[in-house]
Amino acid sequence: MFDKSYTTYMTYTTHHTTHILDAAGQTPGRLASRIAVLLIGKGKRTYAPNIDAGDLVVVKNVQALRTTGRKLEQKEYRHFSGYPGGLKRVKWGTLLERNPKKLLRLAVARMLPKNKLRTPRINRLKFD
Repeated sequence: MFDKSYTTYMTYTTHHTTHILDAAGQTPGRLASRIAVLLIGKGKRTYAPNIDAGDLVVVKNVQALRTTGRKLEQKEYRHFSGYPGGLKRVKWGTLLERNPKKLLRLAVARMLPKNKLRTPRINRLKFD
């Protein structure tokens, strides 16, 4: 009978605050979840799921991340190239000593929603 439609317009501009985090002695998962919430902007009063209103996050001392359990030997990251025999595997310990920034970036990226806003959000993650 009556077809109602509503349109919401955001009348404010987004301001990106810079957060500086120290990764020394912290586990990657807990740190990544904290970073993901800051990048999404869920703590802000003006949060909307379709607006990229998150903050800029700078992480220091990434090489001093702490791991628990036997993740260094057991956990691995896999990537498939699409070709037969193209499965690439990298152990957690190897990735941690070669490129700890990539390890934390992967953890954060996998905690962000898989949509168009994922790339600009992960690009606001910087390392010092």
